[in-house]
Amino acid sequence: MSHATNIMTTNSEITLANRWDHFLARWAVNRMGHLIEPGLYSLGNPTPESPVFVTANYTLSFDALRSSLKGADSYILVLDTQGINVWCAAGKGTFGTDELVMRIEATRLNEVVTHRVLILPQLGASGVAAHEIKKRAHFKVEYGPVRAEDLPEYLKTRKATPEMRRVRFTLKDRITLIPVELVAVLIPLLILILIGSKGAVAAILAGTILFPILLPWIPSHDFSVKGVILGGIVAVPFAVLAFTKTPESALWLRSAWALVYALLIPPLTAYLTLNFTGSTTFTSRTGVRKEIFAYVPAMAWMFGIGIALNIALIFVPK
Repeated sequence: MSHATNIMTTNSEITLANRWDHFLARWAVNRMGHLIEPGLYSLGNPTPESPVFVTANYTLSFDALRSSLKGADSYILVLDTQGINVWCAAGKGTFGTDELVMRIEATRLNEVVTHRVLILPQLGASGVAAHEIKKRAHFKVEYGPVRAEDLPEYLKTRKATPEMRRVRFTLKDRITLIPVELVAVLIPLLILILIGSKGAVAAILAGTILFPILLPWIPSHDFSVKGVILGGIVAVPFAVLAFTKTPESALWLRSAWALVYALLIPPLTAYLTLNFTGSTTFTSRTGVRKEIFAYVPAMAWMFGIGIALNIALIFVPK
C-alpha cells in the first residue's frame, strides 16, 4: 500500500502556549487567527487499521480532540472551517460534505488506511450528508460522542451511550461564552460608563453576563422574549428611581421618564441575547431566522420610540 504524502504529526500534550492560545480565543483576541493547517495528522504511531477522526481547524476544537486521545494511535483529518468550531462551522456549511470529500481526496486517505470509516463529532452532523460521503468518497461516516472527553470510553465499544449523545449546556459552558460577548461591546460599554449612562450599561451587562448565567430559568423559548423579560426586570429600579427622584414634578413627566427606561433597556438587552442563539442547545437555524424576522423590527421600534421620547423630555422645562 502506498502512503499519502504530507501527513503532519501531532501529540496529545496541551502546552502552556496552547493554553495561552485558548485564553486569547476565549477573549476574542485575533479571533480568526486561532487555526491550524487543514490536512491529515498522525497521532502517536498509527497503522493502516487505526481510526480516523475528523475535526475543524479551530485550535480549541483540534486541541480538545487530540488531548482526549492520549495513548490512542490514530489519524486526525482536519477540515478547513476557516478557524470556526465544529458546531458553528456545520451550521455555516464549512464543516460540510464538499469540504470533507475534497479533504479525503487531497490527503489520499484511501491509501493511508485499509478501512473505510470516519469518526465525526456528533455536533457536525448537521453539516455533513453521510450518504453523500459514502457515495462520493466511499467512506462510511460514524458519529462519535458529543464531547471529546468521552472518546476513550466510546472507543472501547464504538458505541455511544445515551448520555454521550446528550448535549449538555451547563453553567460552566455558558460562562465560557461571556468574555467573547463582553469584548464585542467593550468600546461602547466604556463610552457609556464615561458619560454616566447607567441604564445602558446595566442593559449591556444584563445581555452579556446575566443572560447566559440565567438562560435556563428565564421563561419562554424565544431568546428575544427572554431578553425582553430580563431587560424589563433590569429596567424596574431605573424606572422607579426616575419616577420618585423629583416628587415635585408633574405626574405625567415623572411617568414619561420612567417609561424611557422601560422602552430602552429591554430591547437593548434582548438584541444582545440574540448573540447566544448560535452557541446554545435551545435553538435551531430555522428558529433563529424566524425569531429575528419576528422580533427584531418590534425591538427596533421600541428602542426608537424610547430614544425619541428621551430626546423630547430633555427639552421639557424642569
